[in-house]
Order: sequence, then structure tokens, then C-alpha cells
Amino acid sequence: SMEYELTVLVHPDRESALEKALDTVRELVKSSGGKVKSEDNWGKKKLAYKIKKQDFAFYVLMEVELPPAAPLKISNALNISDDVIRYLLVKVDEKERSRIAEAKKNAGDDSEEESRDRDGS
Repeated sequence: SMEYELTVLVHPDRESALEKALDTVRELVKSSGGKVKSEDNWGKKKLAYKIKKQDFAFYVLMEVELPPAAPLKISNALNISDDVIRYLLVKVDEKERSRIAEAKKNAGDDSEEESRDRDGS
């Protein structure tokens, strides 16, 4: 299974039923053979542009682990969902993630290296 980030924008009118809407998404991930590893609810945010005539939406970011056939199944279900007005499902490449972390770490080391050289000369 692969790691993905699933961002869902929940319809602003679903405030009172937000948990129920999110439960549907969690259930969808589980029934597709996946699992939700973490969840980050950013609350109600103004959209950069109207989506389905809405100016606001609830943003929730989920880190999920999915088997190969799950992304298509999840996409199909979310495309017809009334609760979710927009979603984004992105594969998280572990190699890429560790390469970025490594690059950041090295960038820090390099700058220290240079300043030491300058002091020494």
C-alpha cells in the first residue's frame, strides 16, 4: 500500500453534520482497504474562488494508506458526494520526502561550513 494525502473541502452548510460527513470519508477509505493515519481539521476557510457556488468550506487533511485500487474507488465516490465540494488526493513519495528532509539538513550544514572557512582564512 502507498501513502497519500487526502484533502477534503466539506460543504459549509454541513457544519452541524461535519463529523457525519467526515465519517463517510473515513468509512470510504476503510471500505477501500485503506486506513486513515492522521487527520488535521483546519476549520472553515474562505475559498480563493467560488466552488459549487460556495465562498467557504471546511478543510480537512487526512494522511491515508491505500492499496492500489483504492484511489479510483475513492475518487469516484467523492465526485458524486454532496458533502464534499472538492477533494485532492496526492501520493506521498517517501523517497521524495526523505530527499527534501536531507536537502534541508545539508543546506544547514553547508552554510555553517562556509562561515567556518571564511573565519579561518
